[in-house]
Amino acid sequence: MKASERHGKIIEIVKAQGYVSTDDLVAMFEVSPQTIRRDLNELADANKIRRNHGGATLANSAENSPYSARKIMNQHEKNRIAQALVKHIPDGATLFIDIGTTPEAVARALLEHHQQLRIVTNNINAAIILMNKPDFKVILAGGEVRNRDGGVTGEATLDFISQFRLDFGILGISGIDFDGSLLDFDYHEVRVKRAIIENSRAVFLAVDHSKFGRNAMVNLGTIKDVDLIVTDQTPPKEIDDLIKASGIQLQIQQ
Repeated sequence: MKASERHGKIIEIVKAQGYVSTDDLVAMFEVSPQTIRRDLNELADANKIRRNHGGATLANSAENSPYSARKIMNQHEKNRIAQALVKHIPDGATLFIDIGTTPEAVARALLEHHQQLRIVTNNINAAIILMNKPDFKVILAGGEVRNRDGGVTGEATLDFISQFRLDFGILGISGIDFDGSLLDFDYHEVRVKRAIIENSRAVFLAVDHSKFGRNAMVNLGTIKDVDLIVTDQTPPKEIDDLIKASGIQLQIQQ
């Protein structure tokens, strides 16, 4: 494959996933790490991508991928993550479920084996999934509905979430920086995520490998705010070291 063809493919992958590692590209294109690093440097110089240690992310960190694309992106990985995460939630528990396609996968997984859950969510899609279980009590937060993804945000949502103190908060995230920062794109959504963190006895983060090192413009906290991370691949060394140093439980569901 010519370098120009490789460059086009790399851009497609980064746009689809938000982040790609150098190791993944080496395996995918069957070329040397030096070749991939040269490709990434050239693309970064042309402002096609943003170069990160260990990989590349989108050049634009101000806007997320469309919901329709995120819904099918890494779908099998998200389902495996969700199946692993729900094993940590006992019957009769109370929990928040956040906005995002991975929290929606968690909502589907909860239907299979759990009973008597009490769930507060600002995710209309998750509420629709969960309402099919007669013994679940689902409480939908009020606020402004985003037509692009069914998320509910705003001051009313923030006030509503802050009324509760629940056992678990199930979070999705747009990116985890190499310094451990949890990142997202929407300021209003981030404020609600902070309220979920602050009002949960334990915080579980469901995240697939494409979010490691991915850029987004709003900082909502650090991985130290999280008690359990469930993912599908070992995080990059910088993030993995931070997880271990912080005593956070990490489960890799391959």
